Amino acid sequence: MSEARLAEKPAEPAPRREIVFRGGGFLPRPRPLQAWLAFAALLALWQAATGFGWVDAVFLPSPLGIGHAFWGLAVSGELWRNLSISLLRIGSGWLIGSALGLILGLAMGLSSLSRAIGMPLVSSLYPIPKIALLPLLILWLGIGEAPKVATIAAGVFFPTAIATFSGVDAVPRSLIRMSQSFDLPVRSIIWKVILPAALPSILAGFRISISTALLLVVSAEMIGAQFGIGAFLLAAGNLMQSDRLMAGVVVLSLLGLGLGALLGLVEKAFLKWR
Repeated sequence: MSEARLAEKPAEPAPRREIVFRGGGFLPRPRPLQAWLAFAALLALWQAATGFGWVDAVFLPSPLGIGHAFWGLAVSGELWRNLSISLLRIGSGWLIGSALGLILGLAMGLSSLSRAIGMPLVSSLYPIPKIALLPLLILWLGIGEAPKVATIAAGVFFPTAIATFSGVDAVPRSLIRMSQSFDLPVRSIIWKVILPAALPSILAGFRISISTALLLVVSAEMIGAQFGIGAFLLAAGNLMQSDRLMAGVVVLSLLGLGLGALLGLVEKAFLKWR
């Protein structure tokens, strides 16, 4: 009898074991302190290499030498004169190229006829290096600001058009059909459904195009300009003024970071719904 009761006694539950959560999804963690420490260590190593004579300062000036050259350019006003001219060219070319690219991208995304005509043209002309067109543009438009702005606009036009077309083409057709079922006019469907859904792709194209504009303005100014960051870099390189040359490179880097941060603010303002 006792043995039967022992057999009917339920077994003790196994001890609970914690399960490690593995659903992080590779989310990035902000680590600003580590980034600044790595940057400071790189600068310290660079300064030590030039200070101890491991690297000739003519070929690679020290960070302190670059900072001194940067300060001299800023105090003399030479930096701001060249930078303002380059920014004016970038802004003009980027606005023109982006506006035309948006128009063509929307047309190709919304119209089958525009897509049939525009896609072969964009695919055939996009791989051409736009800086190679500068001599031809000078021949057409004359010597001045117009060829440089046109070169930048041509470089900005194609990535903007492609990004806009891709964004419009990727809009879920169910959203468009639902809007049509509520008898919304075409204009309202474009402004309230298609453009908001395509906006992330359009802004991504803007990031690519602004970098393209920065590259093209330097190249165009090196070929045919008296003032501008590109012309300044070319003159400093020809005179073997490596500290001024690197100061100009730092200006370009800061300019790229500033434009990227500005686009980041635009994305936060227009993409709050995501």
